[in-house]
Amino acid sequence: MEVSMTLWVLTVMGLVALIGIDFLIGRKPHEVSIKEAGVWTVVWIVLAGLFGLGLFLFGGGQPAGEFFAGYITEKSLSVDNLFIFVLIMTKFAVPVLYQQRVLLIGVLIALVLRAVFIAAGAAIVTNFSWVFYLFGAFLIWTAWKLVQEARADDEGEEEFEENRLLKAAERRFGVADRYHGTKLWIRQNGKRIMTPMLVVMLAIGTTDVLFALDSIPAIFGLTQDPYIVFTANAFALMGLRQLYFLLGGLLKKLVHLSYGLSVILGFIGVKLVLHALHESGVPVPEISIPVSLGVICAVLVVTTVTSLMASRKQAAVAAGADSESAEKKESVDV
Repeated sequence: MEVSMTLWVLTVMGLVALIGIDFLIGRKPHEVSIKEAGVWTVVWIVLAGLFGLGLFLFGGGQPAGEFFAGYITEKSLSVDNLFIFVLIMTKFAVPVLYQQRVLLIGVLIALVLRAVFIAAGAAIVTNFSWVFYLFGAFLIWTAWKLVQEARADDEGEEEFEENRLLKAAERRFGVADRYHGTKLWIRQNGKRIMTPMLVVMLAIGTTDVLFALDSIPAIFGLTQDPYIVFTANAFALMGLRQLYFLLGGLLKKLVHLSYGLSVILGFIGVKLVLHALHESGVPVPEISIPVSLGVICAVLVVTTVTSLMASRKQAAVAAGADSESAEKKESVDV
Protein backbone atom coordinates (compact mmCIF):
# COMPACT_ATOMS: atom_id res chain seq x y z
CA MET A 1 0.00 0.00 0.00
CA GLU A 2 1.48 3.33 -1.13
CA VAL A 3 1.39 5.89 1.66
CA SER A 4 2.33 9.50 0.95
CA MET A 5 4.23 11.69 3.39
CA THR A 6 1.09 13.82 3.68
CA LEU A 7 -0.94 10.83 4.87
CA TRP A 8 1.78 9.93 7.36
CA VAL A 9 1.76 13.46 8.78
CA LEU A 10 -2.04 13.59 8.95
CA THR A 11 -2.15 10.19 10.68
CA VAL A 12 0.42 11.17 13.31
CA MET A 13 -1.37 14.51 13.86
CA GLY A 14 -4.68 12.66 14.27
CA LEU A 15 -3.19 10.26 16.81
CA VAL A 16 -1.58 13.13 18.72
CA ALA A 17 -4.95 14.93 18.79
CA LEU A 18 -6.69 11.83 20.16
CA ILE A 19 -4.02 11.40 22.82
CA GLY A 20 -4.35 15.09 23.72
CA ILE A 21 -8.12 14.76 24.13
CA ASP A 22 -7.63 11.65 26.26
CA PHE A 23 -5.10 13.50 28.42
CA LEU A 24 -7.32 16.56 28.88
CA ILE A 25 -10.32 14.44 29.90
CA GLY A 26 -8.29 12.50 32.45
CA ARG A 27 -5.95 15.33 33.52
CA LYS A 28 -7.47 15.57 37.00
CA PRO A 29 -6.26 12.70 39.23
CA HIS A 30 -9.19 10.48 40.14
CA GLU A 31 -10.14 6.86 40.65
CA VAL A 32 -11.28 5.42 37.33
CA SER A 33 -14.67 3.69 37.53
CA ILE A 34 -15.62 0.55 35.62
CA LYS A 35 -18.16 2.60 33.66
CA GLU A 36 -15.58 5.19 32.58
CA ALA A 37 -13.06 2.52 31.65
CA GLY A 38 -15.71 0.57 29.72
CA VAL A 39 -16.88 3.62 27.74
CA TRP A 40 -13.35 4.61 26.74
CA THR A 41 -12.39 1.03 25.89
CA VAL A 42 -15.34 0.90 23.49
CA VAL A 43 -14.39 4.31 22.07
CA TRP A 44 -10.85 3.19 21.25
CA ILE A 45 -12.07 -0.09 19.71
CA VAL A 46 -14.61 1.81 17.58
CA LEU A 47 -11.91 4.25 16.45
CA ALA A 48 -9.69 1.32 15.44
CA GLY A 49 -12.62 -0.23 13.59
CA LEU A 50 -13.34 3.04 11.74
CA PHE A 51 -9.68 3.33 10.79
CA GLY A 52 -9.73 -0.22 9.43
CA LEU A 53 -12.91 0.57 7.52
CA GLY A 54 -11.19 3.62 6.03
CA LEU A 55 -8.32 1.40 4.88
CA PHE A 56 -10.86 -0.94 3.27
CA LEU A 57 -12.64 1.87 1.41
CA PHE A 58 -9.51 3.62 0.16
CA GLY A 59 -6.95 0.81 0.04
CA GLY A 60 -8.94 -2.38 -0.44
CA GLY A 61 -9.43 -5.61 1.46
CA GLN A 62 -5.75 -6.57 1.73
CA PRO A 63 -4.50 -3.63 3.86
CA ALA A 64 -7.71 -3.65 5.91
CA GLY A 65 -7.33 -7.36 6.64
CA GLU A 66 -3.67 -6.88 7.56
CA PHE A 67 -4.58 -4.01 9.90
CA PHE A 68 -7.28 -5.96 11.74
CA ALA A 69 -5.07 -9.07 12.03
CA GLY A 70 -2.21 -6.92 13.33
CA TYR A 71 -4.45 -4.93 15.67
CA ILE A 72 -6.03 -8.02 17.23
CA THR A 73 -2.62 -9.67 17.64
CA GLU A 74 -1.07 -6.57 19.22
CA LYS A 75 -4.12 -6.07 21.43
CA SER A 76 -4.00 -9.63 22.72
CA LEU A 77 -0.25 -9.38 23.37
CA SER A 78 -0.87 -6.06 25.13
CA VAL A 79 -3.34 -7.74 27.49
CA ASP A 80 -0.47 -9.96 28.60
CA ASN A 81 1.47 -6.75 29.36
CA LEU A 82 -1.24 -5.80 31.84
CA PHE A 83 -0.13 -8.58 34.19
CA ILE A 84 3.27 -6.90 34.42
CA PHE A 85 1.67 -3.46 34.83
CA VAL A 86 -0.25 -4.81 37.84
CA LEU A 87 3.03 -6.06 39.34
CA ILE A 88 4.70 -2.69 38.72
CA MET A 89 1.81 -0.76 40.29
CA THR A 90 1.94 -3.06 43.32
CA LYS A 91 5.73 -2.89 43.72
CA PHE A 92 5.78 0.91 43.65
CA ALA A 93 2.55 1.22 45.69
CA VAL A 94 1.05 3.68 43.21
CA PRO A 95 -1.96 5.49 44.74
CA VAL A 96 -5.20 4.72 42.91
CA LEU A 97 -5.72 8.42 42.11
CA TYR A 98 -2.47 8.57 40.13
CA GLN A 99 -2.60 5.23 38.31
CA GLN A 100 -4.27 6.57 35.17
CA ARG A 101 -1.63 9.34 34.81
CA VAL A 102 1.14 6.79 35.26
CA LEU A 103 -0.33 4.53 32.59
CA LEU A 104 -0.94 7.38 30.13
CA ILE A 105 2.64 8.64 30.20
CA GLY A 106 4.06 5.12 30.41
CA VAL A 107 2.12 4.05 27.32
CA LEU A 108 3.23 7.19 25.44
CA ILE A 109 6.86 6.34 26.21
CA ALA A 110 6.21 2.80 24.96
CA LEU A 111 4.59 4.10 21.75
CA VAL A 112 7.56 6.33 20.94
CA LEU A 113 10.05 3.51 21.58
CA ARG A 114 7.97 1.10 19.49
CA ALA A 115 7.95 3.60 16.62
CA VAL A 116 11.76 3.41 16.64
CA PHE A 117 11.60 -0.40 16.65
CA ILE A 118 9.13 -0.37 13.75
CA ALA A 119 11.28 1.98 11.67
CA ALA A 120 14.33 -0.21 12.24
CA GLY A 121 12.33 -3.38 11.51
CA ALA A 122 10.93 -1.94 8.27
CA ALA A 123 14.41 -1.00 7.07
CA ILE A 124 15.75 -4.47 7.86
CA VAL A 125 12.82 -6.27 6.24
CA THR A 126 13.12 -4.14 3.08
CA ASN A 127 16.83 -4.74 2.60
CA PHE A 128 17.32 -8.25 4.00
CA SER A 129 14.60 -10.77 3.09
CA TRP A 130 16.46 -13.55 4.93
CA VAL A 131 15.56 -11.83 8.22
CA PHE A 132 12.16 -13.55 7.99
CA TYR A 133 13.91 -16.82 8.87
CA LEU A 134 15.28 -15.18 12.03
CA PHE A 135 11.94 -13.59 12.90
CA GLY A 136 10.13 -16.88 12.37
CA ALA A 137 12.59 -18.91 14.43
CA PHE A 138 12.55 -16.26 17.19
CA LEU A 139 8.74 -16.30 17.42
CA ILE A 140 8.62 -20.10 17.56
CA TRP A 141 11.27 -20.05 20.32
CA THR A 142 9.34 -17.29 22.14
CA ALA A 143 6.15 -19.34 21.92
CA TRP A 144 7.88 -22.30 23.57
CA LYS A 145 9.43 -20.04 26.22
CA LEU A 146 6.00 -18.53 26.95
CA VAL A 147 4.59 -21.99 27.62
CA GLN A 148 7.48 -22.78 29.96
CA GLU A 149 6.98 -19.50 31.84
CA ALA A 150 3.24 -20.14 32.11
CA ARG A 151 3.93 -23.51 33.72
CA ALA A 152 6.42 -21.92 36.11
CA ASP A 153 3.94 -19.18 37.04
CA ASP A 154 1.38 -21.83 37.98
CA GLU A 155 3.74 -22.97 40.72
CA GLY A 156 4.46 -19.57 42.28
CA GLU A 157 3.76 -15.86 42.30
CA GLU A 158 5.58 -13.77 39.70
CA GLU A 159 7.56 -10.75 40.86
CA PHE A 160 8.59 -7.64 38.96
CA GLU A 161 12.32 -6.97 38.66
CA GLU A 162 13.58 -3.56 37.58
CA ASN A 163 15.61 -3.53 34.37
CA ARG A 164 19.19 -2.25 34.29
CA LEU A 165 18.26 1.05 32.63
CA LEU A 166 15.81 1.86 35.41
CA LYS A 167 18.27 0.90 38.15
CA ALA A 168 20.96 3.07 36.53
CA ALA A 169 18.59 6.07 36.40
CA GLU A 170 17.70 5.63 40.07
CA ARG A 171 21.38 5.51 41.05
CA ARG A 172 22.25 8.52 38.89
CA PHE A 173 19.46 10.89 39.92
CA GLY A 174 18.17 9.49 43.21
CA VAL A 175 14.54 8.87 44.13
CA ALA A 176 12.32 10.59 46.69
CA ASP A 177 10.95 8.46 49.50
CA ARG A 178 7.31 9.32 48.77
CA TYR A 179 4.94 10.57 46.08
CA HIS A 180 4.57 14.32 45.59
CA GLY A 181 1.27 14.44 43.74
CA THR A 182 1.86 14.23 39.99
CA LYS A 183 5.27 15.91 40.17
CA LEU A 184 8.07 14.07 38.36
CA TRP A 185 11.03 15.96 39.85
CA ILE A 186 11.56 17.71 43.19
CA ARG A 187 14.44 19.43 44.99
CA GLN A 188 15.65 17.77 48.14
CA ASN A 189 18.64 19.08 50.11
CA GLY A 190 19.50 21.31 47.17
CA LYS A 191 19.59 18.37 44.73
CA ARG A 192 17.11 17.66 41.94
CA ILE A 193 15.83 14.08 42.25
CA MET A 194 13.16 11.91 40.66
CA THR A 195 9.86 11.11 42.34
CA PRO A 196 8.43 7.58 42.46
CA MET A 197 5.86 8.84 39.91
CA LEU A 198 8.56 9.27 37.24
CA VAL A 199 10.21 5.98 38.17
CA VAL A 200 7.03 3.96 37.71
CA MET A 201 6.30 5.72 34.39
CA LEU A 202 9.75 4.77 33.14
CA ALA A 203 9.26 1.24 34.46
CA ILE A 204 6.08 0.76 32.42
CA GLY A 205 7.47 2.41 29.28
CA THR A 206 10.78 0.55 29.22
CA THR A 207 9.29 -2.78 30.30
CA ASP A 208 6.92 -2.61 27.32
CA VAL A 209 9.96 -2.47 25.03
CA LEU A 210 10.86 -5.99 26.17
CA PHE A 211 7.42 -7.16 25.04
CA ALA A 212 7.93 -5.35 21.73
CA LEU A 213 10.80 -7.75 21.00
CA ASP A 214 8.22 -10.42 20.17
CA SER A 215 5.19 -8.31 19.19
CA ILE A 216 7.01 -6.33 16.46
CA PRO A 217 8.31 -9.45 14.65
CA ALA A 218 4.83 -10.95 15.09
CA ILE A 219 3.06 -8.13 13.27
CA PHE A 220 5.74 -8.07 10.55
CA GLY A 221 4.75 -11.69 10.03
CA LEU A 222 1.26 -10.46 9.12
CA THR A 223 2.20 -7.38 7.10
CA GLN A 224 5.40 -5.71 5.92
CA ASP A 225 3.69 -2.33 5.48
CA PRO A 226 5.27 0.09 8.04
CA TYR A 227 2.13 2.28 7.99
CA ILE A 228 -0.13 -0.61 9.00
CA VAL A 229 2.40 -1.91 11.54
CA PHE A 230 2.61 1.51 13.21
CA THR A 231 -1.12 2.28 13.26
CA ALA A 232 -2.04 -1.20 14.52
CA ASN A 233 0.46 -0.80 17.36
CA ALA A 234 -0.75 2.73 18.11
CA PHE A 235 -4.42 1.81 18.39
CA ALA A 236 -3.62 -1.31 20.43
CA LEU A 237 -1.49 0.65 22.91
CA MET A 238 -3.65 3.75 23.21
CA GLY A 239 -6.61 1.79 24.53
CA LEU A 240 -4.45 -0.15 26.95
CA ARG A 241 -4.87 2.28 29.87
CA GLN A 242 -8.66 1.95 29.94
CA LEU A 243 -8.41 -1.80 29.46
CA TYR A 244 -6.23 -1.98 32.58
CA PHE A 245 -9.00 -0.52 34.74
CA LEU A 246 -11.78 -2.40 32.96
CA LEU A 247 -10.31 -5.87 33.31
CA GLY A 248 -8.97 -5.38 36.84
CA GLY A 249 -9.51 -8.64 38.70
CA LEU A 250 -10.55 -10.42 35.51
CA LEU A 251 -6.88 -10.67 34.53
CA LYS A 252 -6.37 -13.42 37.11
CA LYS A 253 -9.19 -15.39 35.50
CA LEU A 254 -7.45 -15.51 32.11
CA VAL A 255 -5.34 -18.44 33.28
CA HIS A 256 -4.82 -19.83 29.78
CA LEU A 257 -3.91 -16.54 28.10
CA SER A 258 -0.20 -17.31 27.92
CA TYR A 259 -0.93 -20.63 26.22
CA GLY A 260 -3.19 -18.92 23.68
CA LEU A 261 -0.57 -16.26 22.95
CA SER A 262 2.08 -18.95 22.53
CA VAL A 263 -0.10 -20.65 19.89
CA ILE A 264 -0.54 -17.32 18.07
CA LEU A 265 3.17 -16.52 18.15
CA GLY A 266 4.07 -20.04 17.04
CA PHE A 267 1.54 -19.85 14.19
CA ILE A 268 2.91 -16.51 12.99
CA GLY A 269 6.44 -17.88 13.31
CA VAL A 270 5.56 -20.77 10.98
CA LYS A 271 3.89 -18.28 8.62
CA LEU A 272 7.11 -16.23 8.51
CA VAL A 273 9.27 -19.27 7.79
CA LEU A 274 6.93 -20.31 4.96
CA HIS A 275 7.05 -16.77 3.57
CA ALA A 276 10.86 -16.78 3.72
CA LEU A 277 11.00 -20.13 1.93
CA HIS A 278 8.60 -18.83 -0.72
CA GLU A 279 10.78 -15.73 -1.24
CA SER A 280 13.78 -18.06 -1.67
CA GLY A 281 12.02 -19.89 -4.50
CA VAL A 282 10.94 -22.96 -2.56
CA PRO A 283 7.45 -24.08 -3.72
CA VAL A 284 5.66 -24.01 -0.34
CA PRO A 285 2.15 -22.74 0.42
CA GLU A 286 1.75 -19.36 2.06
CA ILE A 287 -0.83 -18.59 4.74
CA SER A 288 -3.25 -15.86 3.65
CA ILE A 289 -4.40 -12.94 5.80
CA PRO A 290 -8.02 -14.22 6.08
CA VAL A 291 -6.71 -17.55 7.38
CA SER A 292 -4.37 -15.76 9.80
CA LEU A 293 -7.18 -13.54 11.07
CA GLY A 294 -9.46 -16.56 11.54
CA VAL A 295 -6.84 -18.55 13.44
CA ILE A 296 -5.95 -15.62 15.73
CA CYS A 297 -9.60 -14.90 16.57
CA ALA A 298 -10.41 -18.58 17.10
CA VAL A 299 -7.45 -19.09 19.45
CA LEU A 300 -8.41 -16.03 21.51
CA VAL A 301 -12.05 -17.14 21.79
CA VAL A 302 -11.10 -20.68 22.83
CA THR A 303 -8.48 -19.35 25.28
CA THR A 304 -10.99 -16.98 26.90
CA VAL A 305 -13.71 -19.64 27.21
CA THR A 306 -11.40 -22.31 28.64
CA SER A 307 -9.83 -19.75 31.02
CA LEU A 308 -13.20 -18.73 32.43
CA MET A 309 -14.26 -22.38 32.77
CA ALA A 310 -11.02 -23.26 34.57
CA SER A 311 -11.33 -20.22 36.86
CA ARG A 312 -14.90 -21.14 37.72
CA LYS A 313 -13.83 -24.72 38.50
CA GLN A 314 -10.97 -23.49 40.70
CA ALA A 315 -13.34 -21.17 42.55
CA ALA A 316 -15.78 -24.03 43.13
CA VAL A 317 -13.01 -26.28 44.45
CA ALA A 318 -11.76 -23.50 46.74
CA ALA A 319 -15.29 -22.85 48.02
CA GLY A 320 -15.77 -26.58 48.69
CA ALA A 321 -12.47 -26.73 50.56
CA ASP A 322 -13.42 -23.73 52.70
CA SER A 323 -16.82 -25.27 53.44
CA GLU A 324 -15.24 -28.58 54.44
CA SER A 325 -12.73 -26.77 56.65
CA ALA A 326 -15.51 -24.83 58.36
CA GLU A 327 -17.48 -28.05 58.99
CA LYS A 328 -14.45 -29.72 60.55
CA LYS A 329 -13.89 -26.73 62.79
CA GLU A 330 -17.51 -26.78 63.93
CA SER A 331 -17.30 -30.50 64.73
CA VAL A 332 -14.13 -29.94 66.77
CA ASP A 333 -15.75 -27.08 68.70
CA VAL A 334 -18.73 -29.29 69.50
